[in-house]
Amino acid sequence: MSLEEILSLFNNTKNTRSQLIISGPCSAESEQQMLQTATELVELKKIHIFRAGIWKPRTLPGKFEGVGMIGLKWLQKVKQIYNLPVATEVASANHVYQALKHGIDFLWIGARTTSTPFGVQEIADALKGTDTPVLIKNPISPDIDLWIGAIERIKNAGITKVGVIHRGFSTWEKTKYRNYPHWQIVIELKRRFPEMLIICDPSHITGNKNYIPEIAQKSVDLNYGGLMIEAHHDPENALSDKEQQLTPAELNKLIDNLNISTKDFKNIPINSEIEQIRTEIDILDDMLIELLAKRMSLSHKIGELKKNNQLSILQITRWNEILNTRQKKAQFHNLNANFVENIFNEIHRESINIQSNIIKTTDHNF
Repeated sequence: MSLEEILSLFNNTKNTRSQLIISGPCSAESEQQMLQTATELVELKKIHIFRAGIWKPRTLPGKFEGVGMIGLKWLQKVKQIYNLPVATEVASANHVYQALKHGIDFLWIGARTTSTPFGVQEIADALKGTDTPVLIKNPISPDIDLWIGAIERIKNAGITKVGVIHRGFSTWEKTKYRNYPHWQIVIELKRRFPEMLIICDPSHITGNKNYIPEIAQKSVDLNYGGLMIEAHHDPENALSDKEQQLTPAELNKLIDNLNISTKDFKNIPINSEIEQIRTEIDILDDMLIELLAKRMSLSHKIGELKKNNQLSILQITRWNEILNTRQKKAQFHNLNANFVENIFNEIHRESINIQSNIIKTTDHNF
């Protein structure tokens, strides 16, 4: 894929399945590390943009925060030797100036910066007068308007090639992922910006290389435009995020195993739309099951409390309150109230069963 072809993906009016692959180490650590990783990635003949973090904002001080500007020279060298476009993260006006001075082809804005409108505006002001392609990671919190605000600030600076990176959202809930995907937020973003280039960052969503393939495949199923996956020639000795970095060989296997449709979606728009909707339904169904599991775990806790305090299982006042409030919410969202009532009746019945098993009584009171 040539640089011109990559740039055309930023305003893609064709519903195609081209997969832009961006890869490289989480952080630039040394010139040797950069060149060795780049050499192994280029040999795959599957990488379109080489990435590396030069400045690494960390949650806590005292950790490796990047090598700074010297790393830009290493990126510059990778570009010159391999004729490969290069990308890095910027978080300030000075980062932008230095990156452009060193001929960096693509910039991305990190999640922490996206979460700060002042920071995004500073970057936007520094970019005025250029048309440098910019990718914007989602904010840390699941706030689509904050994400859209960052997109609009960069576009208002005159940047025409703007894309986004889905890297997951922080959550207080315990999940197997480092950052919860919240796929529905990206689906809504895609609905509002159908031509927007959307890249998935499975490395930061998962925080664990073992889960990267499943997230990468799901993003392909949702017709994302590409993947940004961290790769290091020696992940075990990486100075940052070693758990989520693949070796080039592992990345090669992942790409080969991706199930990417070869159909010409331009010629079968109805089938394409059906497949897209079905994938979205599958994701939402997964979420429903996860939510039901969490709800039943809370029913179990309530059962324990009732048992310890010798309370009856059925609290009719509470149950009437649930039915009334849920039906009103159903009507607000244009859902059939009887349909929602039936669902909650089944949920309540299972909740009663769970609590009955805990209290060990046959008096269900319903």
